[in-house]
Amino acid sequence: MSPRRSDSRERMVNSTVALLREYGASATSIDRVLAHSGAPRGSVYHHFPGGRTQLVEEAVALAGDFMAGVIEAAMEADDPVAAIDKFFTVWRDQLVKSRYRAGCPIVAVAVETNDEAPHLARAAGEVFAGWQEALAAMLRRHGLAEDRSRRLAALIVAAEEGAVVVSRAQQSSAPIEAVAAEIHDLLVLALGNRPDAAPGRTPHID
Repeated sequence: MSPRRSDSRERMVNSTVALLREYGASATSIDRVLAHSGAPRGSVYHHFPGGRTQLVEEAVALAGDFMAGVIEAAMEADDPVAAIDKFFTVWRDQLVKSRYRAGCPIVAVAVETNDEAPHLARAAGEVFAGWQEALAAMLRRHGLAEDRSRRLAALIVAAEEGAVVVSRAQQSSAPIEAVAAEIHDLLVLALGNRPDAAPGRTPHID
């Protein structure tokens, strides 16, 4: 049975996310999205009158919302260190599952110059800012000062994104696991020594 025509919009956005993760922004063309999603060509400008730019923008928003949901779910945990461990676990698992082919779609958009649609880079920046704010709010709730919370949140996001890039390049989970361990220890020290998470303990991210 062929996919329902009414599914085409959602399939195209999901395909755009997948293609951004694997091939980058410049290689994510309308033709490639159609081939990946199986959506009819006539649906492109019906659902996305702004064309490829609108499609990429919506894919960035979808991917950003997904990870924001992961962060928000983690924030419900009583242990903020475990919550950040989980943040790294999600990325590590995605890398391994894709055999290191799939990175972060937000980075794919952020790092490419697009003079015709500069708002795409701004949209990527807003996604990162949202993740940082959510992480900072969690750290504040567990007793850290405003400035320290914001600095650590920025470090966590930057370290995670950099680790994803290096792990892809080296075809190994070792870089992201090493970064996760260092962030774990840093947070234990920042939040105070705890019997369940002493400095030097390697986080469990299996």
